Amino acid sequence: ETQVITPGHGGAAGTRALNSALKERLNPGPGRFGGFDPGDRIAYSPAPGRTSVGTVTSADDRGLQLACGERGVTVPPERVPETVRHGWAVTAHQAAGIRWPAAVVVLPGDATGALTREWVYTAFSRAERHLSVVHGAGDALPHAVASVVGRERTTRLRTLLTESARAAEAARATEADAAQEPGM
Repeated sequence: ETQVITPGHGGAAGTRALNSALKERLNPGPGRFGGFDPGDRIAYSPAPGRTSVGTVTSADDRGLQLACGERGVTVPPERVPETVRHGWAVTAHQAAGIRWPAAVVVLPGDATGALTREWVYTAFSRAERHLSVVHGAGDALPHAVASVVGRERTTRLRTLLTESARAAEAARATEADAAQEPGM
């Protein structure tokens, strides 16, 4: 099984264009079930940030039946347009956490702004045994790999350390005052 991974949905090498071409080539059909046919590879996103890749098994009045890994899912007809896309090509974000025996990463010229070291790592590490790269992004790939941008993180660590230091200082001051009081 081979998975195509690309930076975005739009453009000549985005998921929409690639999935359209791949459907025509790999599983041509009329798309009689909301644009899908049995055998179509899909990306099912029931909620933001949760994407499963699977296959359309059938469809009926209850909705589109999918095989996503070990489980079967029925997507009601009214939810299909917002939760199911063809999945021969997915974004690296959709592919995160999933691995395939082989991956083809497509880097079109219009993707230069999307390429970061983290994106490249995520996309390239989806392949278990074989990785092919279709590279049209010029110098963007080596620049993305070479740049280590430390994003500023927002955590409570600084506040907690400051509060802890103040509490320790107050405790030491209280102990010092108690030690200086007469009769102690």
